[in-house]
Formats: sequence, C-alpha cells, structure tokens
Amino acid sequence: MADSNPITSRSVWCPHVTVACVVADGDRFLMVEEEVNGRLAYNQPAGHLDDKESLISAAMRETLEETGWTVTLDHLIGVHQWRSTEHGDGVVRFSFGAHAVSHDPDRPLDAGIRRALWLTRDEIVALGDRLRSPLVLMSIDAWLAGQRHPLDMLHSLLVEDRYP
Repeated sequence: MADSNPITSRSVWCPHVTVACVVADGDRFLMVEEEVNGRLAYNQPAGHLDDKESLISAAMRETLEETGWTVTLDHLIGVHQWRSTEHGDGVVRFSFGAHAVSHDPDRPLDAGIRRALWLTRDEIVALGDRLRSPLVLMSIDAWLAGQRHPLDMLHSLLVEDRYP
C-alpha cells in the first residue's frame, strides 16, 4: 500500500549550498581553471559547504584548497539561486568579496583544478560558455557595482575550528 502521509511520501529536496570568493587585485580577479565532466571550465574559487562548517570558513577553505591563496573575507556580495545545467540540481551560492593575504605556490591544488590564474573582467567575459556557471560573472559584476553586505549579517551557532 502506498504511503498516504504527505510528509513521508514526498522525497526531500535539498539544494547544493556553495560558497565562492571574488578576489580582486587591481583590475584582475582570481580564477580557477578546472576539469568538469571532461571539459575545461573557469570559475571563482568555489565549492560546497561541508557539514559542521560555517559559510565563512568554507569560503576561506575552498579558496586555499583550489588556489593556494590564503584570503580574508571582507563582505558578502550576495546570495544567488540557480538550477545547475551541469547536474540539474538547485544551487544556493553565497558569494563573498575577499582580499589575498598570502600565497603558497607549492601547495597541491584540489583534484580537478588545473591552475589558479588572474584575469580581467574582459578576459573572463571572453571565456563565454567555458564559465562554470552564469554566477561567475554575476558575482563579479555585483562586486564591481559596489554590492557589499556586512559579514555580521551571517550567524553561525556551530562550534568549529577556524580555518585555516
């Protein structure tokens, strides 16, 4: 007999919660070149929020793991919702503005990351459909437009080790 309880009969929908950092150096932005499903794609340092991790820690961790750059977050640029054309799932992305503190060129980068590079907005636009998602340019343009929200609008009740 089918379950008629609407709470237990529905599948649970859970969006992917991701973080990304817009790191600027003059007119250049920190980007990653990565292999995604057999193709090269370009993205900001970005990735998934891990269990028991704050959004701020996740953004700093992902940037370090994907680029070798230690960053300090300055502000929240925005929260963007999207349905990925890559896997079809919903994505909620927290985009942060950050500045580079130090670089470890000998640090191994995450699997699939080919390299970190600095590109101008025009060079990023020229990548066209090689951008991992439309959220890449959307967050850069929001940063360029001056969209900045204080980090203290994000609250975490988690007890975690600060990263790094």
